[in-house]
Amino acid sequence: MKDSFFEKVYQVVAEIPFGRITTYGAIAEYLGSKGASRMVGWALNSTNKFPGTLPAHRVVNRKGLLTGKRHFGGTRVMADLLQSEGIEIKGDQILNFKEKLWLPEDIQ
Repeated sequence: MKDSFFEKVYQVVAEIPFGRITTYGAIAEYLGSKGASRMVGWALNSTNKFPGTLPAHRVVNRKGLLTGKRHFGGTRVMADLLQSEGIEIKGDQILNFKEKLWLPEDIQ
């Protein structure tokens, strides 16, 4: 049986390297569903079923904003997790966004 879209999202998110970020849209496009970035977000909203196993905090919007922060049990948790990986944040915005961006095409 084929993996569901959500399961495919989880597989991609599991590959995001420490200290890097990607976007909802990049994941959707990689999975052949360009324009389904909201669906990627919905998939990640349900990752609380897998606490600590997926680095969902490494997925941000296309501008580098921490739009999913409220789903991490507090408004600072996502930022704290990213900062612990060396990612600089100012006002919910990732600094040096393009330098930290990882694209799913890089999966080996």
